[in-house]
Amino acid sequence: MVTRNYRSDPGMHGAAVAPSSSQRLAINNLRSATKGAATMKRFSERSKTRLAFASVLGLAILAMPAQGHAQDADAAEAADAVDERHVWDLTAFYPTKEAWEAELERLRGEVDTLDAYQGRLENDAATLLAALDASSAFNREMTRLWTYASNQRNTNLGDPAGQEMVGRLQALWQAAGAEQSFMLPEIVAIGEERIESFIAEEDGLQKHAHGLRNTLRQGEHTLSPETEQVMTLMSTALSASQNARDLLANAEIDWPRITLSTGEEAHLTPSGYTLHRQAANREDRIAVFDAFWGTWREYESTLGATLNGEVQANVATATARNYDNTLQYFLSGDNIPEAVYRTLVQVTNDRIDVLHRYFALRARMLEIEDLGYHDIYPAMVETDLTFPIDETRDHVLASMDVLGPEFSQQFAEVSQERWMHVFPQAGKRSGAYMSGAAYDVHPLILLNHLDDYNSASTYAHEWGHGMHQVLTNENQPYELADFSIFTTEIAAIAQEILLQEHMLEQAETEDERLYYLGYALEQMRGTFYRQVMFSEFELAIHEAVERGEALTGARMTEIYGEILRRYHGHDEGVMEITEREMIEWAYIPHFYFNFYVYQYATSIAGAAYFVEQLNTGGDEARETYLNFLRAGGSDYPLEILRDAGLDMTTAAPYNAVIDRMDSVMDEIEAILDARGD
Repeated sequence: MVTRNYRSDPGMHGAAVAPSSSQRLAINNLRSATKGAATMKRFSERSKTRLAFASVLGLAILAMPAQGHAQDADAAEAADAVDERHVWDLTAFYPTKEAWEAELERLRGEVDTLDAYQGRLENDAATLLAALDASSAFNREMTRLWTYASNQRNTNLGDPAGQEMVGRLQALWQAAGAEQSFMLPEIVAIGEERIESFIAEEDGLQKHAHGLRNTLRQGEHTLSPETEQVMTLMSTALSASQNARDLLANAEIDWPRITLSTGEEAHLTPSGYTLHRQAANREDRIAVFDAFWGTWREYESTLGATLNGEVQANVATATARNYDNTLQYFLSGDNIPEAVYRTLVQVTNDRIDVLHRYFALRARMLEIEDLGYHDIYPAMVETDLTFPIDETRDHVLASMDVLGPEFSQQFAEVSQERWMHVFPQAGKRSGAYMSGAAYDVHPLILLNHLDDYNSASTYAHEWGHGMHQVLTNENQPYELADFSIFTTEIAAIAQEILLQEHMLEQAETEDERLYYLGYALEQMRGTFYRQVMFSEFELAIHEAVERGEALTGARMTEIYGEILRRYHGHDEGVMEITEREMIEWAYIPHFYFNFYVYQYATSIAGAAYFVEQLNTGGDEARETYLNFLRAGGSDYPLEILRDAGLDMTTAAPYNAVIDRMDSVMDEIEAILDARGD
């Protein structure tokens, strides 16, 4: 992703669209009382995050400002002219907004009945099944309501009507979660022996079995029914920091405008920054960085307060639930050992020299002696190739040959449906995501396609998520369709790598080949090293609060600056990092998704493994990979991956992706040396 906003970059693509921490808490208590209270396995609206609720919402990508004061008339006119084929059709969810309203009111009327089984779960297997089925049915409809409302909102974040729809759902989620807060403590109290006997006795409990066992696994962290209810009622309050940050960053900051060397005026919204940070003219890039990061610096104290509020809430919740630390709390939902996170960070730091080698290669190719942070994003090789949306689809389809004719045909059919909102428009959320929570309908994909290769790769990424959702829903019941970000990012990145390999095969010139190789390098930088850097910062600020330290905006800038300099080789003279860009932490919305981004790094390692297997393992490897996609959320992610032959608890997968980065640089340097460049 040479010129793309990566993963934890605002504007990057994601998987679904994540709800706030309050929604995640309420959802976890609601969706499957059997999945473990207050454990955010992912962050839904997606992004793609499918977390315990990631399948509900998706990754919360930073939005293009809803700009009441900066509306883009040209973008609005362009939106009016878009072919309806490229605008999603939400009538499959609800034919009209009135139908959505009617369903919302129906569910609101059922909230008071959700505690009907309180005190009775231990009676017998039939009662437990009835209670779980009732909870599942209610939440199934709630996620459909959410998918409709949140995706309506995300096409125009400045529209009060969309905000109001989402707000009403948040309130209903909290109320429903409180009514069902008795379920987890009662399941834990029943105990493993009786739960297993109920599962053996009642076939209908099979679809709930994994969730029940997961709840028992986390039993020591489940509180009394009264305390669980209080925790649920507090969920909205605990998300206030994220809500405040989102409003400020997405709708209230007055983004600067600068004049480029071409005479063009650049409006440096987050989307504008993403575009213009790639400028070929270095002075333009410096001006873009000065203006954009200078604007964020004006809000250092305010954004420090909002992120501190998020961290304080996380630490308090982890403590209340009797976890050793906040990291353990957030990894527990997917049953991921802390060692996976800490090993990832350690391996990355041990091999930071490979990242520094990449920066040296970038400096060589850009012919820059004093590399700076503003030199990271321009393509190392220029290209005039374009990727209109229909051609992009054709390339992605061709790259799927290795996945077999049935998979390719299914993609060919569903990608022609109106499941996507393709092009930018004023007020639309920037970046991209897949929203797959509505099990009974189909996934939705939001893009901001710009006809470049970055957009093509993003298209492949989101359809990697989309096809994962399609295959999961075909093969798993609703209760087991909630896959983890830990696995679905592998599916998305694997599709990107397959597209890269296809484009390398199609390359007609050496420069084209260098372009795609350079893009692959930037993907590994952005998806592996950069995400681990973010993960290290996230761990550092939580551990600071756990030690009782004060966490201000200035302190966060200091912590982030030290990590930023280490990763970019500042002290070694590899790249100069100035105070200007140390405010970058404030720009990253994913720090409110809580120990989420490390999974981008684990996922590119997993994706590289599967693509290698697909290319060399024949039919057996293909079926193994497709079974991985079909598994959905039927087991813990590490177990699903072990069944597919991949052990993510060791250092080997992370060393392998770093080795791959080294080998790509070997190929690039061989071409440059042969040309005398």
